[in-house]
Amino acid sequence: MVARTHTVSFQGIKIQDIDVQVHIASGLPGFTIVGLPDKAVGESRERVRAALTALGLSLPASRITVNLAPADVSKEGSHYDLPIALGLLAAMNVIPSEEIENYVALGELSLDGALRSVAGILPAAIHANAHEKGLICPKDGAGEACWAGEDLEILAPKSLLELINHFKGTQVLSPPTIKSSVPETGPLPDFKDIKGQESARRAMEIAAAGGHNILLIGPPGSGKSMLAARLPSILPSMGVEETLEVSQIHSIAGMLTDGKLTTTRPFRDPHHSASLPALVGGGTKAKPGEISLAHNGVLFLDELPEFSRQGLESLRQPLESKSVTIARANAHVTYPANIQLVTAMNPCYCGNPENIKNCGKGKGCIQKYQAKISEPLYDRIDIHIEVPAVTPKDLVGHVGENESSESIKSRVLLARNKQSQRYQDVKNVRTNADIEGEVLEKFASPNQEGKELLMKAAEEFGLSARSYFKVLKVARTIADLAGEEEITAIHISEALGYRRQKSLL
Repeated sequence: MVARTHTVSFQGIKIQDIDVQVHIASGLPGFTIVGLPDKAVGESRERVRAALTALGLSLPASRITVNLAPADVSKEGSHYDLPIALGLLAAMNVIPSEEIENYVALGELSLDGALRSVAGILPAAIHANAHEKGLICPKDGAGEACWAGEDLEILAPKSLLELINHFKGTQVLSPPTIKSSVPETGPLPDFKDIKGQESARRAMEIAAAGGHNILLIGPPGSGKSMLAARLPSILPSMGVEETLEVSQIHSIAGMLTDGKLTTTRPFRDPHHSASLPALVGGGTKAKPGEISLAHNGVLFLDELPEFSRQGLESLRQPLESKSVTIARANAHVTYPANIQLVTAMNPCYCGNPENIKNCGKGKGCIQKYQAKISEPLYDRIDIHIEVPAVTPKDLVGHVGENESSESIKSRVLLARNKQSQRYQDVKNVRTNADIEGEVLEKFASPNQEGKELLMKAAEEFGLSARSYFKVLKVARTIADLAGEEEITAIHISEALGYRRQKSLL
């Protein structure tokens, strides 16, 4: 007899159906799992054996074979425990096999039969709902599954015994409920804490309004990290679609707690010692890295030149394609990576707190330090802004005298609303930073005076084609913040000001 249950395999945030087939036949007693299982899946037989023993059940003295089909797809993770146990129970006639055919099951078994939560419940629930199946998962992870849809049937037992009693009709599992829509978080850092730095504040507002990448260059203590940390406070909250995208990635990474989702955009700030797999993603299980964990949010790289050259160059492709592909010998895993990159760096090795354009060690100190970043990466950053040292005059006064994040956010939202209306019929475009090709020509072409200024500047500064289009995108955002539909020479002039830093790099 062959009993079947269903579970899933995670290929990034994409889901593949896995058919768990359990066969009990005569022969020498044994328990074999086939179908390219990894170490955690191979150890399932011991957890399943112990859990059944704890319930007073023993495996038959027969040859037991568990096949995870398709057999040429690698199976990773402990979430195969529950479907294997259910298949065994059906094959042993403990529970009716037809009862489990319309469910997707995942969960880890403890040796006493209790169920432990696993990563990836949210994307598995969305997949099950899309295929009109129910979901069986541990009670601790049921909060995630509830977000997949009101029509999804969810069985969330605390233990394997509760699930057996439910299928036998001696106990009824009540459907789980959502405890809270979002986790409790404290107030975000506010821009009113920033002293001075009017130019940098303006650049951060433009970056937030258009979704532009930004580079902050300045001496230590000038407030670069403070500015970056306050960017999320002026960004619009995520919509339902964006929230689910982010939550699926965080679910696979095992970062969701108590089944609570958040509308706050991610803000990831890895240390400069982070390895390539930590940034891009990878490892034996191809987990998402910092780039994907910052999807629909902000990735902040402080002390930019101190990151490894290989790690920095790995950013170039995601910044263009909005996705990360992790290539392995047996699989290619793709994660979304629609990030807003914020970077900060000192002008040179010694920090140079007095003058960003001069250094006591000579001009070579600046050139050598800033040359650690490749020109193609600089080119992909829309805004370069100098953050000078804060003067004592800037430090005098009260915090309340500075403009708050709430006030800046109101202008950002108005600009974002203009972009939403403008690009509502354009696929994969949400902000001005996303526009390319014909869309760029249609919506970001300046008037004649603006074109002449841009052409003259492009020849004088030697702008690349990418830099040329970056200027147009930033100018489009500046015009949106000003409430103007036409891009004029004034907007082009300000946008060019955010490219002049390239002459120092």
